[in-house]
Amino acid sequence: MNNTAHIAQIIKNHDQELRRVMFRRCGCIETAADIVQETYHRMFAGNLWLQAENPRALLHRIAANLATDYDRRRNIRNQYAGDDSAEEVERVSDGIDPEQITVAKQRLDRLVAAVDTLSPKCRTVFVLRKFEDLSHAEIAERLGISRNMVEKHLRNAMQALQQIDDL
Repeated sequence: MNNTAHIAQIIKNHDQELRRVMFRRCGCIETAADIVQETYHRMFAGNLWLQAENPRALLHRIAANLATDYDRRRNIRNQYAGDDSAEEVERVSDGIDPEQITVAKQRLDRLVAAVDTLSPKCRTVFVLRKFEDLSHAEIAERLGISRNMVEKHLRNAMQALQQIDDL
C-alpha cells in the first residue's frame, strides 16, 4: 500500500470518532472540525504516522493537545476580554477611568489577535512559556523540538506581539 492510500485509510478509519470526541470536548462542530484538520496536518506533515505504533492513539493525543490549546486561548480571551461584568463596573467605581478600560480592552484585543496569527507551534511555545511558566528545556521535551527552536519560536512570538505596542 502506498503512502497516500495508507494516509487515506487512517483518516477513513478514525475521522468520525475523532470528530465526535472533539465535538464533545469543545461543544462546537466548526471548532472540532478545525482541531481535527490541524491534527491531520501535524500528523502527516511531520510524518509522525510513519513512526506511530498506534496511529489512532497518536491522532487522539495530538487532537487532545490541540483542544487543550484551544481551551487555554478561549479562557484567556474570556478572562481578559469579558463583557461588562459586575467586576468591571466595580473597577470603574474604584476610580479607574472608563476611557482607560476601553483603551486597555482594545490593546488586549490586538494582543489576542496577534497571538492568534502566530503559527500553531509558535503559539504553543509562547503559551507554554508565558502562561504555564515552563522552562525552555521542558517545552523542548514536551514538543519534541530543540531548545534552539523553542528560543526561535519565542523570539518570533515576542517580535510579532511587540508590534501591537507600536500601533
